[in-house]
Amino acid sequence: MPAFDPAHPVLDLTESSTVLTQQLCDIESVSGDERLIADAIVAALAAQAPHLEIIRDGDTIVARTNLGRAQRVVIAGHIDTVPINGNVPTRSETIDGEEYLWGRGTVDMKAGVAVQLKLAAELTDPVVDITWMWYDHEEVSNELNGLTRLAANHPELFAGDFAILGEPSNSQVEGGCNGNLRAEIRAYGLRAHSARSWVGDNAIHKAAPVLATLAGYQAREVEVDGLVYREGLNAVGISGGVAGNVIPDEVMVHVNYRFAPSRSGEEAVAHIHELFGGEGYDIRIVDLAEGARPGLDAPLAQKFLAAVGGEPKPKYGWTDVARFSAMGVPAVNYGPGDPLKAHADDERVRVSQIVSCESGLRSWLTGAV
Repeated sequence: MPAFDPAHPVLDLTESSTVLTQQLCDIESVSGDERLIADAIVAALAAQAPHLEIIRDGDTIVARTNLGRAQRVVIAGHIDTVPINGNVPTRSETIDGEEYLWGRGTVDMKAGVAVQLKLAAELTDPVVDITWMWYDHEEVSNELNGLTRLAANHPELFAGDFAILGEPSNSQVEGGCNGNLRAEIRAYGLRAHSARSWVGDNAIHKAAPVLATLAGYQAREVEVDGLVYREGLNAVGISGGVAGNVIPDEVMVHVNYRFAPSRSGEEAVAHIHELFGGEGYDIRIVDLAEGARPGLDAPLAQKFLAAVGGEPKPKYGWTDVARFSAMGVPAVNYGPGDPLKAHADDERVRVSQIVSCESGLRSWLTGAV
């Protein structure tokens, strides 16, 4: 095959998942610009995986087996990245004797997608039917997310007994995810000249109790189905002020609440009102995403754990496993890469994790373990 050209990419699914990772990462696909990588994936599957039924919805690709198996598994990964910052093209590097691939998307989450694509092409006779999903716009708002669109257009494609999302988890199983809430908490006052401040009412000063509550908040650690989730409640922004000589009449504290999946979104909203509702603040919930329970008690999940090994952990951040959980499909996160390196300028993935992730999935899907 000729040298890989990211401007006209041709993916060779017979290559190693490590090489595929590099090829995928060298195709720039910042959210909103996924057409080129989606085209390359569809072309590769159509030419190299004739056993798969391919369905495309925008820049989301679904490829599935139809073998009449008793159970179906959904395995998904997103193909977009956050903006590039001097970290493309991808390169190999060795750190303390460990081989890495360095570059945007290596962790979040094209290494996981590479593993999935390779297995999708090679596994013509898996022990379960598989629906593979590669979707666009994950790194931006939910209404743009490719899975949101796919669920509206083709909800039947989400049918399954178990789901795996290839989000970076150091190639270990991370069950479920925390929920995510963002609230804007506003206080109001009265403008006045700062030289005569007693004429006005300083709104920024009224934010002090909000900040004190946040600073003194003791976040819970909650056990859910054997996994301990850590919550978090934090100010992530504050805005107010008119000019250097004006008493401000409005302040807004932007609060982010990460809540354990034992608590519903409605209960999370109630908790915010419990903490801040008694001070006369204007509380506006601007974003709310339900969490997902671990889903590790499902029979397929138990077989999966046995195949990939290791102790399952909780997922503290929100991921699209919550979407599958809401549809009644137990779901876990499992993919190469350290989540702490996601979106970082020095984003890099251990090659050994790419290999182990592929090996674990292959063993499970072929019934080798």
